[in-house]
Amino acid sequence: MCVVILLYLWITEYYHLAGATMLDLVKSCIGTKFTGQFGDLIADLAIDATTTVGVDLGQGLREVDIKKYIKIEKVPGGQLEDSKVLKGVMFNKDVVAPGKMRRKILNPRIILLDCPLEYKKGENQTNAELLREEDWSVLLKMEEEYIENLCVQILKFKPDLIITEKGLSDLACHYFSKAGVSAIRRLRKTDNNRIAKASGAVIVNRPDELQESDVGTGAGLFEVKKIGDEFFAFIVDCKDPKACTVLLRGASKDLLNEVERNLQDAMSVARNIIKNPKLVPGGGATELTVSATLKQRSSSIEGIEKWPYEAAAIAFEAIPRTLAQNCGVNVIRTMTALQGKHANGENTWIGIDGNTGVIADMKECKIWDSYSVKAQAFKTAIEAACMLLRIDDIVSGIKKKQAPGASQGPSKPKIEEEGDADNEQMIPE
Repeated sequence: MCVVILLYLWITEYYHLAGATMLDLVKSCIGTKFTGQFGDLIADLAIDATTTVGVDLGQGLREVDIKKYIKIEKVPGGQLEDSKVLKGVMFNKDVVAPGKMRRKILNPRIILLDCPLEYKKGENQTNAELLREEDWSVLLKMEEEYIENLCVQILKFKPDLIITEKGLSDLACHYFSKAGVSAIRRLRKTDNNRIAKASGAVIVNRPDELQESDVGTGAGLFEVKKIGDEFFAFIVDCKDPKACTVLLRGASKDLLNEVERNLQDAMSVARNIIKNPKLVPGGGATELTVSATLKQRSSSIEGIEKWPYEAAAIAFEAIPRTLAQNCGVNVIRTMTALQGKHANGENTWIGIDGNTGVIADMKECKIWDSYSVKAQAFKTAIEAACMLLRIDDIVSGIKKKQAPGASQGPSKPKIEEEGDADNEQMIPE
């Protein structure tokens, strides 16, 4: 089986296509889904989002984390064509004091915090003993001085926007609005990480640890807009964003949920091809080529060693056979024609067009599969088959049924030949 895997990898290396575009691959993935009727819209969104968050690690390696740094925001209303990829972050929040703080800032200086900007509340066992009337005012003054010191430490870096994941007191809100600084509180950790990636800011745990290098200056615009009945904050037009938001618009929530599922599939395909830019022809062409090559290889091998090659060759034909069944064509004639074209090894691009069921050239039809996914699927299938063959003689769910009315206690073991009562033997104690 290891020889089979190595042989497959050697064959698929041949299909490294520099001229095939990523758009063709993503379109072939979502061509039969709901969003396939909208042309290149979803494919363009997926490619734009994945290329935005891609990070070059050097030595030809790239990291694309679509789960952490790509957020899909679904807003009902409008047309699906209004969907777009924002070069930045969008989240469902408004500023703390809308009437006193700015809702639109050009080239903002952003500070991200992971600490509360309010007085620390005591625990359950905390007691405060006040003996005089003036002690209460002293206690309030201590709280005000604590909040003021926090705000002074932050405002000395001259920020335009302050975002914290924790609470923000009314007194701190007063100091910030007086200084012309906008503030947003109780933001999700995931959204805060995306803002840090997009704007270049560093999330700080304590205000006294702030440095000038922690201030984010990569964003081009901060703006709060009202979409429908809710307010959304936009931090967009970033210089080099490594995080983005895909804004989906549509008529209903059900429509947007279906579009989101298709978009996730498209982004996964785009991520795979960015990390490993190799393609193989779809429509069962790759499986038929590997099957034909294995059959040729098995003909030159004698004895029991040729059986794995023949078994694997038959198994690889399951994909084109299933495609032919789904298309509603004559399976036997179609498979015979395909095997004949792949027998000599010259028509390696021939497969089945899933829309029409016609045997066609996959290169001309622009039907592609990702090399990474195809290789992993073949490896997993062969390894699973090997594992089942190893445990087949060990694991068994068969249990002998006991005769009705038989005693449950210990009994003498007996060996009985089936169909021959005369050969019954009793084993002595």
